[in-house]
Amino acid sequence: MVRVGLGALSAVNLWWGGWALIAPRHFFDTFPGFGRHWTAGYPPYNQHLVSDLGAIFVTLGVLLAAAAILNDARVTTVVLAGVLTFNALHLAFHAVHHGTLTGFDLVASLASLAAGVLAPVALLILARRRAPGAVGAAPR
Repeated sequence: MVRVGLGALSAVNLWWGGWALIAPRHFFDTFPGFGRHWTAGYPPYNQHLVSDLGAIFVTLGVLLAAAAILNDARVTTVVLAGVLTFNALHLAFHAVHHGTLTGFDLVASLASLAAGVLAPVALLILARRRAPGAVGAAPR
């Protein structure tokens, strides 16, 4: 389950990062898609910042993929701690700064950011339980 979760998180980060790097204006105007425009709720558009965000997402995606492939408890823990740090700081900013988002878009964006915090926490818990000899690991 941990490797599947790492792979899923990797795919999402690589998708978002690639999108932001290849088409930063489109990403800004239409993220997350499905007729929603969450990133555009924080004007003005800045290609440099959107491209930097894309680079962050791609970096996280590569690290998550490496953790999934290597299947090493220490690597998994370090990568998920990094992802959790970014996601928690990202959520903290948006919890205070709503841009022009209101109603459904505000609630949905905050819920998705909260899921981005909960997912690595859940994977850390699962990884801790499966790691042989890990402190606090459940016996096999």
